[in-house]
Amino acid sequence: MKFNKILFSCLLLIGSVGQTQTINTPKSPSIDANSYILMDFNSETLLAELDINKRVEPASITKMMTAFVVFSELKSGNLLLTDKVTVSEKAWRTGGSKMFIEVNKEIAVNDLIKGMIIQSGNDACVALSEHIAGSEETFADLMNQHAKKLGMNNSNFVNATGLPEEDHYITAKDAAILAKAIIVQFPKYFELFSEKEFTFNKITQHNRNTLLWRDPSVDGFKTGHTQAAGYCLVSTAKRNGMRLIAVVMGTKSKKARADESQKLFNYGFRFFETNLLYKGGEKRVNIEVWKGEGEDVDLGLVNDLYVTIPRGQYKNLQAKVDMPNYINAPIDSLQEIGKLNIQLDNKTVVQKPLVALQAVQKGGWWTRTTDSMGLWFKSFGDDDD
Repeated sequence: MKFNKILFSCLLLIGSVGQTQTINTPKSPSIDANSYILMDFNSETLLAELDINKRVEPASITKMMTAFVVFSELKSGNLLLTDKVTVSEKAWRTGGSKMFIEVNKEIAVNDLIKGMIIQSGNDACVALSEHIAGSEETFADLMNQHAKKLGMNNSNFVNATGLPEEDHYITAKDAAILAKAIIVQFPKYFELFSEKEFTFNKITQHNRNTLLWRDPSVDGFKTGHTQAAGYCLVSTAKRNGMRLIAVVMGTKSKKARADESQKLFNYGFRFFETNLLYKGGEKRVNIEVWKGEGEDVDLGLVNDLYVTIPRGQYKNLQAKVDMPNYINAPIDSLQEIGKLNIQLDNKTVVQKPLVALQAVQKGGWWTRTTDSMGLWFKSFGDDDD
């Protein structure tokens, strides 16, 4: 039977039934940095932050964006790890940190990538950028195009190295977005960010991310430093299935950027937990369909739903579904029809759209006519006055 009600809400218990407890999560530690962010990888919940949209000089954090473009070229087949790159005089002369490539020598892309990531070689960045785009300036345009697609709305890149240049900037939030994108889109190449040393031309250099030695749960990302930018670090760590991304910009020393990042990780892992509540594409509820070829349609989420909450509060989570009692055909696949609200302590911690998991075509003339009459008659039965 079909019912003509305008809206209803249903409550789905996620954890075990119990009395909601008061949440007493301590405030985040004081971090000595110009801006910073601590973000859960899966839920993208921000656990600590300061001036996350403040535009700052990225220094060698830039190389994460350079790497993203290089990885994209590899994935598309436009570039191979075995390709040989002829080193230009510009690449050879580039100042700052180097992998010590020599002018006019042919270097494999694979070696240049390691030199860029592990040794933070500015010369490797320029060589790769020129090989891919013809010039570093054109490559920077590619960097900005990719950044825009990723939603890095407060970043702009002028070069591939991070050497100081006017109008070259990033934010802590954008750096975290980029870090997640590399892990998700290029998991094989992400592993390079955890390598501790690389030897090229008989010169061994160590990864400048000292957290790789200090904390076994840390498995990536990138340091940066110039006089104007200060000491910066983007890092990620995974403990017991929970991954966090930390960004600290503008600290006072190499030790400080590691110490402040460690504070953020210890805080996040100690006081929070992340849980997978629902898989994307799976049926959560269904809704009646009028004037269509089917009687109902399944509703679910487009993507997996993770939630990050204070530790010990999983049993108090509740899921509230708000959606119409019925919908008229036609219905498109992935059409938004309702909302799923995850609540804790009577507060919504995350809200996601419920979408149709199948398309429903408009019914024939007889179906549409009889359903229209049924809705008209039923509307009188629903008046409770």
